[in-house]
Amino acid sequence: MKRRVVITGLGAVTPLGNTVQQTWQAAKSGKSGIDRITLFDTSDCPVSIAAEVKGFDFTAYAQNIGLAPRVRRKMARFSQLLLAASIQAVNDAGYTADFIAQEKAGIIAGNCFGGLEATEAKISPLTVPMMISNEAAAHVSMYYGLHGIAWTLNTACASGTDALGLAMDLIRSGRLDVCISGGTEAAITKFSISNFYTLQALSYHYDGTPQKASRPFDRDRDGFVAGEGAAVLILEELEHAQKRGAHIYAEIAGFGSTSDAFHITAPVKDGSVAAIAVQNALADAKMKPDDIQYYNAHGTSTVANDSSESQMIHKAFGDWSKRLHVSSTKSMTGHTMGAAGALEALFCVKAIQDGFVPPTINLDNPDVENGCDLDYTPNIGISTEIKAAASASLGFGGHNSCIIIKKY
Repeated sequence: MKRRVVITGLGAVTPLGNTVQQTWQAAKSGKSGIDRITLFDTSDCPVSIAAEVKGFDFTAYAQNIGLAPRVRRKMARFSQLLLAASIQAVNDAGYTADFIAQEKAGIIAGNCFGGLEATEAKISPLTVPMMISNEAAAHVSMYYGLHGIAWTLNTACASGTDALGLAMDLIRSGRLDVCISGGTEAAITKFSISNFYTLQALSYHYDGTPQKASRPFDRDRDGFVAGEGAAVLILEELEHAQKRGAHIYAEIAGFGSTSDAFHITAPVKDGSVAAIAVQNALADAKMKPDDIQYYNAHGTSTVANDSSESQMIHKAFGDWSKRLHVSSTKSMTGHTMGAAGALEALFCVKAIQDGFVPPTINLDNPDVENGCDLDYTPNIGISTEIKAAASASLGFGGHNSCIIIKKY
């Protein structure tokens, strides 16, 4: 018998707000977190919009949590965001620092780029510890004194989802009882934005109207919008959570992952291999397609992704795909890359809790000609009972992953 795994804490610092409540309320109302870039001078950059975290003063925050200046100075932005989201989630789960340090606990974090801003700054003794991607998880483990597993996963834009899947398996196996798990990204730098533009992946026709730029499944989309942020879920073995009287948000029931083995950036056009990841997640959860009411799409607002993912949904869910509620919250958050899967899993938890499907904003003309013919919840969210939700992430290199979350 597999040990059951539940979600007992949530934390988020995102383009929509610096708490879970702010982020979820903004998503429910269809608010865009995309605006002009303020993190660097865009005067000679081809793209000047992104989904930045706003009003996040880490210096003041570090003082409030008692973080020594010598530690704070060693933390790149992606580490700062993960620590803030982790503290929210740990507190939400009812743990104190002393309490969680005594548990069989660990941290699994998803991340793509590490501290990109450190690679663009003047060379210093802090450059390496700030830029390498494992440092965010390391800082969280050091803050809490966790001596268990502290791993970082990099499977491109599937990193956050894979982090949750691995954390679930570690708890199922008995290696951990509790895991701080999620994703973080802070890659809004001149280097990153310029290179994604050169790759012809970024939206650039909407610089004058940033809130309209991320348009998943819409005929007039022209690329994704870079985002940043962190989202963390506390995963815990069910009986362990029950014994300490923890509030349980939902159960994390299944995980599936596949590799396209096809192309370094493009997905398999018909979504067939990604569909297997969804089917594997359903099988792992011992659930059928019609057990899922809500699917949070990867939905990047690129022609290649939106078309292949729509076909993937048809293949994975069969006839049920036409009755499935689908939405892409990247229309509001932008693409937070290594954090995306964790943030979208968090949205699934809140959707189940509130019985609400958040919208895909800016979806004015569905791109039916390219296979985008599902119910993507255009522009206005809807209230409906959600017993179970699925969230899939599809990363460069052909990484496909899906997580299943159900009502506890």
